[in-house]
Amino acid sequence: MTQNSIRQKRLLLVDDEQALRDMVSSFLKEGGFGNIRAVGTVSEALKTVRDWQPELVILDVMLPDGDGFTLFEALRRFTDAPVLFLTARGEDADRLRGLGLGADDYMVKPFLPQELLLRVANILRRYYKETPEAVQLADSRIDFERAEVVKDGEHLPLTAKEFSILQALCRNAGRIVTIDGLCEAAWGDNPYGYENSLMAHIRRIREKIEKNPSKPVSLLTVKGLGYKLILKEKAR
Repeated sequence: MTQNSIRQKRLLLVDDEQALRDMVSSFLKEGGFGNIRAVGTVSEALKTVRDWQPELVILDVMLPDGDGFTLFEALRRFTDAPVLFLTARGEDADRLRGLGLGADDYMVKPFLPQELLLRVANILRRYYKETPEAVQLADSRIDFERAEVVKDGEHLPLTAKEFSILQALCRNAGRIVTIDGLCEAAWGDNPYGYENSLMAHIRRIREKIEKNPSKPVSLLTVKGLGYKLILKEKAR
C-alpha cells in the first residue's frame, strides 16, 4: 500500500474535549491525513460509524455519555476497523483492558504529535497491507483504491458491505473463505444470522464482476463451506 493510499483512509476521532479534537485533527491534516471526522460522544460515534464506515477509529476512554471501552465493544457490531485508544487513562489496568479488548494500540496523553502520526500510519499499513490496490479478474477489474469495479468500460461503485466482502475474498484469493468469515468481515464480531444477507450481497457482487453472473468464473461457491475468488493477475 502506498503512502498516498494510507493517507486517504477515513479516520474518526472520538474525544469529549473540543480543543483536543481540533488539535489532533490539525496534527493529522498536517501529516497528510485529510479525510477526518471528529465527534465528542458515544452516540455521535455510533452514528458516524454506521453512516461513514471509518477505516481507523481514534478513541478516548472518558466520554460524557459512556466510556470508550464499552463503545469499543459496541463498535465491533458495525465495523472491524482498527482502533487506537488515545486517552489520559494511563494506568496499567486501563492499558491492559484496552489492548485485551482487541485495540490495535494504546497511547496516553500528553503525547508527541509525530508519534501519533507514526502510530496511525503503522496501524494502517499493518491492517490494510494485505489488500492490493487493484486486481484483475477474468471479466472485470476490482479497484480497491476507488472502491469500484471496472467492466466493459463501465465503472460500477461498490457499497461498503460489497467492499468488505471482496476485500476478505481478495486477501485469501484462491482459497476458501467460510460463510462465517465473510459475515464477520462485513458485519463484525457478531456475524450470526446474516447468511441470507451475505447471499444477496454475493449475487450483487457477481452482477458487477462476472460476464455471466449465473455462471460465475471469478467468484465461486464452495458448497457447504463458503466462497472463493479467482484472480487473473494483479492489476498494474
